Amino acid sequence: MPQIDRHKERTVNIEFVAVEDFRILPYPERFTLIFITSGSIKGILNERPISISAPGILCLAEDDHLHRLEKSNVSSQSFSFHPEFLNTMTLSETKDYFPSAGPRIQTGLSLFQRNPLYSGVPRVTEKAYPLLFEWFFVLGTEVQAQSDALWVCRIKKYLIQILGLLEELNRTSEHSPVDVVLDYIHTHYWRKISLEELTNCVHLNRVTLNRMFQERCGHTAIGYLLAHRLKVASELLTHTDMSLNDIASATGFEYDTYLIKQFTAKKGMSPTKYRHTSRKFATAQ
Repeated sequence: MPQIDRHKERTVNIEFVAVEDFRILPYPERFTLIFITSGSIKGILNERPISISAPGILCLAEDDHLHRLEKSNVSSQSFSFHPEFLNTMTLSETKDYFPSAGPRIQTGLSLFQRNPLYSGVPRVTEKAYPLLFEWFFVLGTEVQAQSDALWVCRIKKYLIQILGLLEELNRTSEHSPVDVVLDYIHTHYWRKISLEELTNCVHLNRVTLNRMFQERCGHTAIGYLLAHRLKVASELLTHTDMSLNDIASATGFEYDTYLIKQFTAKKGMSPTKYRHTSRKFATAQ
């Protein structure tokens, strides 16, 4: 059932199922993330066999075809959202820019796109699992509690984090030293991280690690960390009404003033100006 926002007069087209039984998947007019926390499943997705052992994720679009599943001691939960949920709400400070439409969240959409090589089952690493578990828990809690007027913003924040992490993990099946550090960055970027911490992940010295990062990503390891933090901050600025202080905390910047300094230096405009401009630009597309 869609959620009725008890703080505002609107319907929010999302559902969280704490115990997913797989009987009516995929859900109509929904993108669905099924998080399998124990056991295993086997089935046919779009005429291709799939097999998932916990921990695992199954990504379904509304037009997918999922045939009968073999389940073994499965525990799972799901979060479903209508494509309209990816539209940014028309907020008070931007209503003059776009009265009837808004920009859309793009992070993670590749997980629901279908091509001959895509299985619908993104890779989940050991380090990613506890974060996904925590974030799904928060999604379920927020859907039920609607603890304040910004509950939808928080759900979008955690959805961006989940989709962004899964998208990054799904980019490559290789696991070079750079992949190990990328996994670490993508799962810990919101807390303080040193170069020494990153080199310890792969037992390389800083010169070797930075050379490998430059060749692969065009940044040093710490440079990539900063770029990733700013990427997530940009998504949150565009698609939520979170304060700069909350965004700074969520993306690993110790203070909002440091976020403003780094964001302005790299993006050429302040976070506040970016928030207004990005929404206006996306509407024009």
